Amino acid sequence: MKLSGPLRAFEDRLGHTFAKPDHLIRAVTHSSISSPHRDDNQRLEFLGDRVLGLVMAEALLNADVNAAEGLLAPRFNALVRKETCADVARQIDLGAVLKLGRSEMLTGGRRKEALLADAMEAVIAAVYVDAGFDVARDIVVALWGDRIINVEEDARDPKTALQEFAQGQGEQPPKYTEVSRSGPDHAPVFTIEVKLQSGATEQATATSKRQAEQAAAKALLTRIKGQEK
Repeated sequence: MKLSGPLRAFEDRLGHTFAKPDHLIRAVTHSSISSPHRDDNQRLEFLGDRVLGLVMAEALLNADVNAAEGLLAPRFNALVRKETCADVARQIDLGAVLKLGRSEMLTGGRRKEALLADAMEAVIAAVYVDAGFDVARDIVVALWGDRIINVEEDARDPKTALQEFAQGQGEQPPKYTEVSRSGPDHAPVFTIEVKLQSGATEQATATSKRQAEQAAAKALLTRIKGQEK
């Protein structure tokens, strides 16, 4: 089967030309459009999650030969979590080539974080099946890039880190409030405010409440650390 122009362009962004194009087609096919004659990407997603995990574990060991497991684990979690996978998917515009059912298209499926993350894992598996582990590893390392080197800055979940900070100050847990919601129902944008008992606050805007809460927590932590210097 031949690839369409957009999928060939995606191969360039990905950095791999598929020997068997069917692997890529399956990787970008969401379950909302699958049929008895068209496989979706769920099984590839399962495999890709494991390939990504092995690649990141190896990369972290190579990046810091002296790090203990207690330091490596949160770094690993930061690199393989859904938010990071979705960020890489956006980096190579994976959403543009996803094959979606009508309902997913109408509800903004090409921008959904979970859907993008799952598809990114499926694409990793497609490369692995098409060309083997070494090629998959090289592509993943190239796509994740400086995230691997700078992972220490993002190794802890910002909401967890902010709650730990508040507890250390003898305060109540941070309070998150939805300040506003805008945009159409299929692509909402949320603005969330986080507030500490001390009165310190920050706001952030994102396409999901979880992302906005994380971003607000991260912004507040960054400001607090800056004030401590």
